[in-house]
Amino acid sequence: MTGTLFEITFYLAAPFWLLMIFAPTWSVTMRVASSPLTVLPLLAVYTVLAVQVFPELWTAVSSPDIDTLRELTALAEGAGALWAQVIAWDLLVGQWVFLQSRKLGFSPWLMGPLLVLTVLLSPFGLLLFLALRATRRGADRPQEQHG
Repeated sequence: MTGTLFEITFYLAAPFWLLMIFAPTWSVTMRVASSPLTVLPLLAVYTVLAVQVFPELWTAVSSPDIDTLRELTALAEGAGALWAQVIAWDLLVGQWVFLQSRKLGFSPWLMGPLLVLTVLLSPFGLLLFLALRATRRGADRPQEQHG
């Protein structure tokens, strides 16, 4: 069962990513992306897996060190739980990026590839988006007059 849960985790998030990437201007996409409830199926997977390794998980988060984390991820349920957590948080980050990009008027042609990067390597996607966002906000500020 653990292997199956691990395998379906990404597929539980994929429909939301597909909407944001391929149907960004559809009104349904905006409603869906505005809801934090999109992560509930992922959190259900996380819970099922995390409960099975809760003592090890608690040790890893309450006294974090690399060896304790390595021991947790050596367990199939531990690795699966962490994967579900990563996918859930990545989806929330992706939704925030999507909503901010719509608010700021970024082109869907720009945001599609950036969201793909965020799906695959969310820290890089988020960093790139934050840089773009700073540039856009900087362009929106009135220029100081010297003189």
